[in-house]
Amino acid sequence: MIKVAYCNIKDLDLEKAYPLLPDSRKDKLEGFIFDSEKRLSCGSYLLLRKMLDDEDIDDPIIKIEDNGKPYISNHEGICFNMSQSNRMVACAISDREIGIDIEKKDPLIDLKIADTFFINSEYQTVKKSENSIDEFFKYWVLKESYMKYTGLGSLLETATFEIIDDEDGFKVRNQNPDLKEEEDKIKFSFFDLNPYKLAISSEDEVDEIFEYNVEDLY
Repeated sequence: MIKVAYCNIKDLDLEKAYPLLPDSRKDKLEGFIFDSEKRLSCGSYLLLRKMLDDEDIDDPIIKIEDNGKPYISNHEGICFNMSQSNRMVACAISDREIGIDIEKKDPLIDLKIADTFFINSEYQTVKKSENSIDEFFKYWVLKESYMKYTGLGSLLETATFEIIDDEDGFKVRNQNPDLKEEEDKIKFSFFDLNPYKLAISSEDEVDEIFEYNVEDLY
């Protein structure tokens, strides 16, 4: 089982949404200054809850592993991952490990950042592309989704693994020996939601993603 969805939370009503949140998520919202940040955090949780409800998975209790990755403690075998960017939230649920990342394309991005955070072959691919900005954000979400899939997140340095794009699709090659034996299991799925890019890392390919209306989340 795998399901991926996204939602534009620009018009999310915080007053309507707040009572639907668990105490832990309410506490997290208190740490944000801007309503835009609160909407992203709130919308991410509500999208997750809606997707779980649709699969008859009730009252999820979310806890955090030592490495910072969230998990559902009261439903064994259900994995999830969330991402947010600008006005968009995205979520993936599965019966196996999964990672997701969504990013809004920034046409003013300094592509030199790729030279710092990407493997050289990735950087060269971005530079030579007819649309370097698009190519940069494609690689960015693919790499981020993989980092989240492993559970290491930012602890896995972006320059220690390579995303390869060939005729058979996307693959990953690791310098980290602890990750090499599983690299052939990983399947990447990429979606262009212009101006957003979305990628999923899993052991299963994702053929379809779903768009939710913000009103569906209440």
